[in-house]
Amino acid sequence: MRTFAKAIRSLTAADLMKQPVQTIPQEMSLATAGAILKREQISGAAVIDNGGRCVGVISTTDFLNAASEMPGHESHRCAEEHCFHEWQVDVESLPRDEVRDHMSPDVVTVAATTPIAEIARKMLDVHIHRVFVVDEHRRPVGIVSSTDIIAAVAYGETTPLSERLPVTN
Repeated sequence: MRTFAKAIRSLTAADLMKQPVQTIPQEMSLATAGAILKREQISGAAVIDNGGRCVGVISTTDFLNAASEMPGHESHRCAEEHCFHEWQVDVESLPRDEVRDHMSPDVVTVAATTPIAEIARKMLDVHIHRVFVVDEHRRPVGIVSSTDIIAAVAYGETTPLSERLPVTN
């Protein structure tokens, strides 16, 4: 059981992050990546290169954009069993393009020592819901979502993580 013995404003990415991080190789097809995110019930993942370095992020927005670019995209509305999320995209109808062609390359990363306030400011400034915690080689080691920050504020620094609401990426 993990508890925090420090004030909320002194929490860092290391205190808040979830591990392990779901990663997606940049060469993977969109359909396969969508199936992984569906299986893991997450809305985004770190995209990595052959060296394991974080080079982007693939999120529901990227999948929606890829589907909307396809001819006749209205016909790609999904039957629930094939969908990334039932209201979004039929993963089997996604283009066979690689993730690198549709990911957001401007991924926001932080070090494990980054304070909670700085993480929150980055999310607000860029209008994102997650940051990836990376090591000195830019390899993802954790993820902090906006819900993790809200949970830290709502439940305080002494509530064990295991007692908090389940959080999605």
